[in-house]
Amino acid sequence: MASQDWFDKDFYKVLGVSKDVTPAELKKVYRKLARTYHPDSNPGDAKAEAHFKEISEAYAVLSDPEQREEYDQLRAMGSGARFAAGGGGGGGFEDVFSTFGQSRGGRSASSADFEDIFSMFNQQQPGGFGSGRFGQPTGGFRGYGGPSRGADVTARTTVDFVTATKGETISLRGEDGTPFKVKIPAGVSDGQKIRLRGRGRPSPDGGENGDIVVQVSVRPHPVFTRDGLNLRVTVPITFTEAVLGATIEVPTLGGDPVKLRVAPGTPSGRVLRVKGRGVQSTKGTGDLLAEVQIAVPSHLDDAAREALERFHELEPTENPRADLMSKARG
Repeated sequence: MASQDWFDKDFYKVLGVSKDVTPAELKKVYRKLARTYHPDSNPGDAKAEAHFKEISEAYAVLSDPEQREEYDQLRAMGSGARFAAGGGGGGGFEDVFSTFGQSRGGRSASSADFEDIFSMFNQQQPGGFGSGRFGQPTGGFRGYGGPSRGADVTARTTVDFVTATKGETISLRGEDGTPFKVKIPAGVSDGQKIRLRGRGRPSPDGGENGDIVVQVSVRPHPVFTRDGLNLRVTVPITFTEAVLGATIEVPTLGGDPVKLRVAPGTPSGRVLRVKGRGVQSTKGTGDLLAEVQIAVPSHLDDAAREALERFHELEPTENPRADLMSKARG
Protein backbone atom coordinates (compact mmCIF):
# COMPACT_ATOMS: atom_id res chain seq x y z
CA MET A 1 0.00 0.00 0.00
CA ALA A 2 1.29 3.49 -0.84
CA SER A 3 2.06 5.77 2.09
CA GLN A 4 -0.54 8.34 1.03
CA ASP A 5 -3.33 5.79 1.57
CA TRP A 6 -2.84 5.94 5.32
CA PHE A 7 -4.03 9.56 5.22
CA ASP A 8 -6.90 8.91 2.85
CA LYS A 9 -8.34 5.74 4.40
CA ASP A 10 -10.85 6.20 7.24
CA PHE A 11 -10.65 3.10 9.45
CA TYR A 12 -13.47 4.35 11.65
CA LYS A 13 -15.74 4.61 8.63
CA VAL A 14 -14.73 1.14 7.42
CA LEU A 15 -15.91 -0.34 10.73
CA GLY A 16 -18.86 2.03 11.02
CA VAL A 17 -17.87 3.39 14.45
CA SER A 18 -17.25 6.83 15.90
CA LYS A 19 -13.79 8.15 16.75
CA ASP A 20 -14.50 7.85 20.48
CA VAL A 21 -15.54 4.17 20.28
CA THR A 22 -14.43 2.15 23.30
CA PRO A 23 -12.23 -0.97 22.91
CA ALA A 24 -15.12 -3.20 24.02
CA GLU A 25 -17.55 -1.66 21.51
CA LEU A 26 -14.89 -1.86 18.79
CA LYS A 27 -14.36 -5.55 19.43
CA LYS A 28 -18.08 -6.26 19.39
CA VAL A 29 -18.56 -4.48 16.05
CA TYR A 30 -15.56 -6.21 14.52
CA ARG A 31 -16.76 -9.68 15.53
CA LYS A 32 -20.11 -9.06 13.87
CA LEU A 33 -18.53 -7.78 10.67
CA ALA A 34 -15.94 -10.57 10.60
CA ARG A 35 -18.63 -13.24 10.83
CA THR A 36 -20.60 -11.56 8.04
CA TYR A 37 -17.75 -11.10 5.56
CA HIS A 38 -15.43 -14.00 6.45
CA PRO A 39 -14.42 -15.82 3.22
CA ASP A 40 -15.52 -19.14 4.70
CA SER A 41 -19.04 -17.72 4.90
CA ASN A 42 -18.83 -16.27 1.38
CA PRO A 43 -16.95 -18.82 -0.76
CA GLY A 44 -15.98 -17.42 -4.14
CA ASP A 45 -17.16 -13.90 -3.29
CA ALA A 46 -14.18 -11.68 -4.10
CA LYS A 47 -16.00 -8.53 -2.98
CA ALA A 48 -16.74 -9.99 0.46
CA GLU A 49 -13.13 -11.14 0.83
CA ALA A 50 -11.84 -7.69 -0.11
CA HIS A 51 -14.11 -6.08 2.47
CA PHE A 52 -13.02 -8.65 5.05
CA LYS A 53 -9.42 -7.60 4.48
CA GLU A 54 -10.39 -3.93 4.92
CA ILE A 55 -12.18 -4.48 8.23
CA SER A 56 -9.36 -6.73 9.47
CA GLU A 57 -6.80 -4.07 8.62
CA ALA A 58 -8.90 -1.38 10.31
CA TYR A 59 -9.43 -3.42 13.45
CA ALA A 60 -5.76 -4.39 13.65
CA VAL A 61 -4.83 -0.70 13.81
CA LEU A 62 -7.65 0.64 16.01
CA SER A 63 -7.53 -2.23 18.52
CA ASP A 64 -3.88 -1.49 19.30
CA PRO A 65 -3.70 1.61 21.58
CA GLU A 66 -0.30 2.72 20.28
CA GLN A 67 -1.21 2.27 16.63
CA ARG A 68 -4.56 3.98 17.14
CA GLU A 69 -2.87 7.01 18.69
CA GLU A 70 -0.38 7.27 15.82
CA TYR A 71 -3.15 6.80 13.26
CA ASP A 72 -5.28 9.52 14.88
CA GLN A 73 -2.30 11.89 14.82
CA LEU A 74 -1.72 11.25 11.13
CA ARG A 75 -5.42 11.70 10.31
CA ALA A 76 -5.48 14.95 12.28
CA MET A 77 -2.90 16.41 9.87
CA GLY A 78 -5.51 16.36 7.12
CA SER A 79 -4.83 16.51 3.43
CA GLY A 80 -1.98 18.98 3.90
CA ALA A 81 0.30 16.23 5.16
CA ARG A 82 1.04 14.56 1.85
CA PHE A 83 4.07 12.71 0.61
CA ALA A 84 4.94 14.73 -2.48
CA ALA A 85 7.65 14.14 -5.04
CA GLY A 86 10.68 16.46 -5.11
CA GLY A 87 9.57 20.08 -5.36
CA GLY A 88 5.99 18.96 -4.81
CA GLY A 89 4.56 21.94 -3.00
CA GLY A 90 3.66 22.93 0.50
CA GLY A 91 3.48 20.72 3.54
CA GLY A 92 5.07 17.46 2.55
CA PHE A 93 7.65 15.80 4.77
CA GLU A 94 8.28 18.94 6.84
CA ASP A 95 4.69 18.91 8.15
CA VAL A 96 4.90 15.28 9.15
CA PHE A 97 8.32 15.57 10.78
CA SER A 98 7.45 18.74 12.65
CA THR A 99 4.45 17.05 14.24
CA PHE A 100 6.36 13.96 15.31
CA GLY A 101 9.35 16.04 16.36
CA GLN A 102 7.17 17.83 18.91
CA SER A 103 5.65 14.59 20.12
CA ARG A 104 9.11 13.13 20.74
CA GLY A 105 10.50 15.72 23.10
CA GLY A 106 11.02 18.52 20.58
CA ARG A 107 13.61 16.69 18.49
CA SER A 108 14.25 18.12 15.04
CA ALA A 109 13.54 16.20 11.85
CA SER A 110 16.76 14.27 12.01
CA SER A 111 17.62 10.95 10.42
CA ALA A 112 16.20 9.32 13.53
CA ASP A 113 12.82 10.96 12.83
CA PHE A 114 13.05 9.79 9.25
CA GLU A 115 13.49 6.20 10.42
CA ASP A 116 10.67 6.52 12.94
CA ILE A 117 8.24 7.71 10.31
CA PHE A 118 9.10 5.05 7.78
CA SER A 119 9.01 2.26 10.37
CA MET A 120 5.28 2.99 10.44
CA PHE A 121 5.02 2.72 6.66
CA ASN A 122 7.05 -0.42 6.35
CA GLN A 123 6.68 -2.07 2.98
CA GLN A 124 3.81 -4.50 3.00
CA GLN A 125 4.96 -8.04 3.75
CA PRO A 126 3.25 -11.22 2.58
CA GLY A 127 0.53 -11.61 5.16
CA GLY A 128 -0.79 -8.06 5.06
CA PHE A 129 -1.74 -6.14 8.14
CA GLY A 130 -2.23 -7.51 11.59
CA SER A 131 -1.82 -6.95 15.27
CA GLY A 132 1.79 -5.82 14.99
CA ARG A 133 3.11 -2.48 13.70
CA PHE A 134 1.80 -1.09 10.43
CA GLY A 135 2.37 -3.55 7.62
CA GLN A 136 3.83 -6.33 9.79
CA PRO A 137 2.77 -9.94 9.20
CA THR A 138 0.51 -11.50 11.78
CA GLY A 139 -1.78 -14.46 12.38
CA GLY A 140 -5.45 -14.84 11.61
CA PHE A 141 -7.20 -15.65 8.35
CA ARG A 142 -4.59 -15.89 5.58
CA GLY A 143 -2.35 -13.55 7.54
CA TYR A 144 -4.79 -10.61 7.43
CA GLY A 145 -5.25 -10.44 11.18
CA GLY A 146 -8.72 -11.95 11.05
CA PRO A 147 -10.51 -13.95 13.75
CA SER A 148 -8.41 -16.48 15.61
CA ARG A 149 -9.34 -20.16 15.89
CA GLY A 150 -10.78 -21.51 19.13
CA ALA A 151 -8.76 -23.84 21.35
CA ASP A 152 -8.92 -27.63 21.04
CA VAL A 153 -10.41 -29.76 23.82
CA THR A 154 -8.67 -33.06 24.54
CA ALA A 155 -10.15 -36.25 25.97
CA ARG A 156 -9.02 -39.85 26.53
CA THR A 157 -10.92 -43.11 26.52
CA THR A 158 -10.15 -46.80 26.85
CA VAL A 159 -12.29 -49.27 24.93
CA ASP A 160 -12.34 -53.05 24.84
CA PHE A 161 -10.92 -54.99 21.91
CA VAL A 162 -14.32 -55.87 20.43
CA THR A 163 -15.50 -52.23 20.51
CA ALA A 164 -12.32 -51.12 18.78
CA THR A 165 -12.82 -53.76 16.11
CA LYS A 166 -16.56 -53.39 15.52
CA GLY A 167 -16.97 -49.65 16.28
CA GLU A 168 -19.47 -47.96 18.60
CA THR A 169 -20.78 -44.53 19.66
CA ILE A 170 -19.85 -43.69 23.25
CA SER A 171 -20.33 -40.77 25.65
CA LEU A 172 -17.33 -38.90 27.07
CA ARG A 173 -16.43 -35.72 28.92
CA GLY A 174 -13.79 -33.27 27.72
CA GLU A 175 -11.02 -31.86 29.87
CA ASP A 176 -13.36 -28.95 30.65
CA GLY A 177 -16.09 -31.33 31.89
CA THR A 178 -18.42 -30.85 28.91
CA PRO A 179 -20.19 -34.10 27.88
CA PHE A 180 -20.19 -35.16 24.24
CA LYS A 181 -20.66 -38.25 22.08
CA VAL A 182 -18.00 -39.67 19.79
CA LYS A 183 -18.24 -42.44 17.22
CA ILE A 184 -15.42 -44.95 17.59
CA PRO A 185 -14.85 -46.15 14.02
CA ALA A 186 -14.47 -49.85 13.28
CA GLY A 187 -10.81 -50.78 13.24
CA VAL A 188 -9.53 -47.99 15.51
CA SER A 189 -6.05 -48.86 16.77
CA ASP A 190 -4.43 -48.42 20.16
CA GLY A 191 -3.13 -44.85 20.56
CA GLN A 192 -5.09 -43.48 17.60
CA LYS A 193 -6.56 -39.95 17.85
CA ILE A 194 -10.06 -39.08 16.67
CA ARG A 195 -10.67 -35.43 15.78
CA LEU A 196 -14.17 -33.91 15.98
CA ARG A 197 -14.02 -30.79 13.81
CA GLY A 198 -15.55 -27.62 15.24
CA ARG A 199 -16.64 -29.25 18.51
CA GLY A 200 -14.02 -27.56 20.68
CA ARG A 201 -13.93 -24.15 22.34
CA PRO A 202 -15.37 -21.12 20.52
CA SER A 203 -13.15 -18.46 19.00
CA PRO A 204 -12.67 -15.36 21.17
CA ASP A 205 -13.27 -13.07 18.19
CA GLY A 206 -15.77 -14.71 15.88
CA GLY A 207 -13.49 -17.21 14.14
CA GLU A 208 -13.76 -20.97 13.78
CA ASN A 209 -14.33 -23.21 16.77
CA GLY A 210 -11.55 -25.50 17.91
CA ASP A 211 -11.76 -29.29 17.72
CA ILE A 212 -12.26 -32.12 20.20
CA VAL A 213 -9.32 -34.51 20.04
CA VAL A 214 -9.94 -37.96 21.57
CA GLN A 215 -7.03 -40.34 22.16
CA VAL A 216 -8.12 -43.97 22.21
CA SER A 217 -6.47 -46.80 24.16
CA VAL A 218 -7.51 -50.39 23.41
CA ARG A 219 -7.54 -53.15 26.03
CA PRO A 220 -5.79 -56.34 24.90
CA HIS A 221 -7.88 -59.43 24.11
CA PRO A 222 -7.05 -62.76 25.81
CA VAL A 223 -7.11 -64.63 22.47
CA PHE A 224 -6.87 -62.28 19.48
CA THR A 225 -4.34 -59.65 18.43
CA ARG A 226 -4.43 -57.07 15.63
CA ASP A 227 -2.18 -57.09 12.57
CA GLY A 228 -3.52 -54.15 10.58
CA LEU A 229 -6.98 -55.24 9.49
CA ASN A 230 -6.12 -58.90 10.12
CA LEU A 231 -6.85 -60.74 13.35
CA ARG A 232 -4.32 -63.24 14.66
CA VAL A 233 -4.97 -66.22 16.90
CA THR A 234 -2.68 -69.02 18.08
CA VAL A 235 -4.28 -72.48 17.85
CA PRO A 236 -2.71 -75.50 19.59
CA ILE A 237 -2.77 -78.89 17.80
CA THR A 238 -1.56 -82.29 18.90
CA PHE A 239 1.50 -84.05 17.55
CA THR A 240 -0.62 -86.68 15.81
CA GLU A 241 -2.87 -83.98 14.27
CA ALA A 242 0.21 -82.29 12.87
CA VAL A 243 1.68 -85.54 11.53
CA LEU A 244 -1.44 -87.27 10.26
CA GLY A 245 -3.56 -84.23 9.47
CA ALA A 246 -6.91 -83.26 10.95
CA THR A 247 -9.89 -80.92 10.76
CA ILE A 248 -9.92 -78.51 13.70
CA GLU A 249 -12.15 -75.72 15.00
CA VAL A 250 -10.81 -72.17 15.20
CA PRO A 251 -12.55 -69.38 17.18
CA THR A 252 -13.66 -66.13 15.53
CA LEU A 253 -14.16 -62.73 17.15
CA GLY A 254 -17.77 -62.47 18.29
CA GLY A 255 -18.97 -65.30 16.04
CA ASP A 256 -19.24 -69.06 15.63
CA PRO A 257 -16.04 -71.11 15.24
CA VAL A 258 -14.88 -72.05 11.76
CA LYS A 259 -13.41 -75.38 10.69
CA LEU A 260 -9.92 -75.55 9.18
CA ARG A 261 -8.09 -78.44 7.55
CA VAL A 262 -4.61 -79.16 8.93
CA ALA A 263 -2.64 -80.93 6.22
CA PRO A 264 -0.54 -84.01 7.13
CA GLY A 265 2.99 -83.01 8.12
CA THR A 266 2.04 -79.46 9.15
CA PRO A 267 4.92 -77.88 11.12
CA SER A 268 4.47 -75.81 14.23
CA GLY A 269 4.14 -72.11 13.37
CA ARG A 270 2.36 -72.53 10.05
CA VAL A 271 -0.32 -69.87 9.46
CA LEU A 272 -3.74 -70.87 8.13
CA ARG A 273 -5.87 -68.09 6.63
CA VAL A 274 -9.64 -67.60 6.88
CA LYS A 275 -10.67 -64.97 4.32
CA GLY A 276 -12.91 -62.10 5.39
CA ARG A 277 -13.06 -62.91 9.10
CA GLY A 278 -10.82 -60.07 10.26
CA VAL A 279 -11.61 -56.39 10.94
CA GLN A 280 -14.30 -54.82 8.75
CA SER A 281 -13.77 -51.08 8.28
CA THR A 282 -14.15 -48.34 5.68
CA LYS A 283 -10.59 -49.15 4.60
CA GLY A 284 -11.43 -52.76 3.77
CA THR A 285 -11.86 -56.16 5.39
CA GLY A 286 -9.06 -58.23 6.88
CA ASP A 287 -8.59 -61.97 7.36
CA LEU A 288 -8.30 -64.30 10.33
CA LEU A 289 -4.76 -65.69 10.60
CA ALA A 290 -4.57 -68.89 12.66
CA GLU A 291 -1.05 -69.91 13.65
CA VAL A 292 -0.86 -73.58 14.67
CA GLN A 293 1.42 -74.59 17.52
CA ILE A 294 2.09 -78.22 18.41
CA ALA A 295 1.08 -78.83 22.00
CA VAL A 296 3.44 -81.11 23.90
CA PRO A 297 1.69 -83.23 26.54
CA SER A 298 3.09 -82.66 30.01
CA HIS A 299 1.97 -86.06 31.36
CA LEU A 300 1.87 -89.53 29.72
CA ASP A 301 0.48 -92.73 31.14
CA ASP A 302 2.48 -95.93 30.84
CA ALA A 303 0.71 -97.14 27.71
CA ALA A 304 1.19 -93.84 25.88
CA ARG A 305 4.85 -93.65 26.91
CA GLU A 306 5.46 -97.20 25.72
CA ALA A 307 3.79 -96.48 22.36
CA LEU A 308 5.88 -93.30 21.95
CA GLU A 309 9.09 -95.18 22.70
CA ARG A 310 8.21 -97.74 20.02
CA PHE A 311 7.60 -94.89 17.56
CA HIS A 312 10.97 -93.41 18.48
CA GLU A 313 12.64 -96.66 17.48
CA LEU A 314 10.88 -96.54 14.12
CA GLU A 315 11.04 -92.82 13.24
CA PRO A 316 13.51 -91.52 10.61
CA THR A 317 17.07 -91.19 11.86
CA GLU A 318 17.88 -87.80 10.27
CA ASN A 319 18.77 -85.01 12.63
CA PRO A 320 16.12 -82.21 12.32
CA ARG A 321 18.72 -79.67 13.54
CA ALA A 322 21.41 -80.58 10.97
CA ASP A 323 20.47 -77.79 8.55
CA LEU A 324 20.32 -75.26 11.40
CA MET A 325 23.80 -76.20 12.63
CA SER A 326 25.21 -76.05 9.09
CA LYS A 327 23.86 -72.53 8.54
CA ALA A 328 25.12 -71.41 11.92
CA ARG A 329 28.67 -72.48 11.03
CA GLY A 330 28.43 -70.33 7.91
